[in-house]
Amino acid sequence: MQDTELYRQILGLVEPWSVTSVTLDAAAQEIVVRVEHPPRTQFPCPKCGTQLACRDHERERRWRHLDSCQFKTILVGWVPRVECPEHGVQAVEVPWAQKSSRFTILFERFAIDVLLATQTVQGAISLLRIGWGQAWRILERAVARGQLRKREQPCPYLGSDEKSFAKGQSYVTLLYDLNRSTVEALADGNDAASAEACFAVLSADQRQAVKAIAMDMSAAFVKATRETFPLADTKIVHDRFHVMQLASKAVDAVRRQEHRRLKREGDDSLKGTKYVWLRSQERLSADQQQVLESRFAAGLETARAWGYKELLRELWDQPDEAGARRWFTSWYRRVARTKLTPLKRVAKTIKERLEHVVSFCTHRITNAVAEGINSKIQSIKRRVCGFRNRENHKTAIHFYCGGLDLHPR
Repeated sequence: MQDTELYRQILGLVEPWSVTSVTLDAAAQEIVVRVEHPPRTQFPCPKCGTQLACRDHERERRWRHLDSCQFKTILVGWVPRVECPEHGVQAVEVPWAQKSSRFTILFERFAIDVLLATQTVQGAISLLRIGWGQAWRILERAVARGQLRKREQPCPYLGSDEKSFAKGQSYVTLLYDLNRSTVEALADGNDAASAEACFAVLSADQRQAVKAIAMDMSAAFVKATRETFPLADTKIVHDRFHVMQLASKAVDAVRRQEHRRLKREGDDSLKGTKYVWLRSQERLSADQQQVLESRFAAGLETARAWGYKELLRELWDQPDEAGARRWFTSWYRRVARTKLTPLKRVAKTIKERLEHVVSFCTHRITNAVAEGINSKIQSIKRRVCGFRNRENHKTAIHFYCGGLDLHPR
């Protein structure tokens, strides 16, 4: 089989296109494949499909293809232009590459798979043997293509959270589909307007189909949800992780207060125990369990606060909202009778938002998916030493976490 016929079959070319020459450039480590069409060939207008005679050609182009025996394979050809009575002069669409791309469809598909596998642009370019800018343009085109193909589908359970973009008060708000574990939308900032911008991506039918939204205890997110979704107060679920995070911070505040008091008395029994009190019962090591038991035996306030924090976890084990309310009322009364001021403040905060905390017992959703995706985003960001450009940051989130159909066809 001649080289020209071999590459015609490899490329899947059909009439009127054919391979006219295959040249090895050993110095450049390239195989150059020239693609041409016969004279007087007609081509369809890319806008309306009308068959028209070739008017002229654009300047010669080069497309990177999949490697052959570790040599870069480069397609070279002239792109025909037709003159349509309705749409004017138009460049014809070639079957091996998409418009404005300098890579073949097969190479772009492979590059997208490599980008997804390596999780970074920097990690992909050494394998693909292309520049950072070229790889990034493939990623951008993939996201744009995926967004255009995205079909409207119900998202019954959503999650809303914020993610730090850079040091300081710089955030983006993200909207997640909890069932599909994907990022559906993101917007700059972490206020009500940011949340509303994310919700605006959803159609009226999608908003109507939402059953519940997991979120932290941000008043801004609650406000945006109430203004966007019908019967919103029955759909807001304050995320269990964020509620318990408040309780853990209160325990740590009790520890710091008590440690200062004990230290003045010459007692260092709380020194170096910070992470004992931040852990849950089942995550304690044997040594940490021993420390905890000794501090309980000493009757320390920190140990009591930790006990109330651990007891609070039972709220999410209740069978229904009514049972959860009764359980919380009992827990709240016990905490209110203590002198554990930081924990009492948390108890009051939960009481004020109790409707949106016990709603978990109806919907049984958390923002665990969001936390997992946020960890993935942070990992990608760390590998490339951060994103200096906010729009690049957003594009990367959509590429790696958007669940989009990225590959060219």
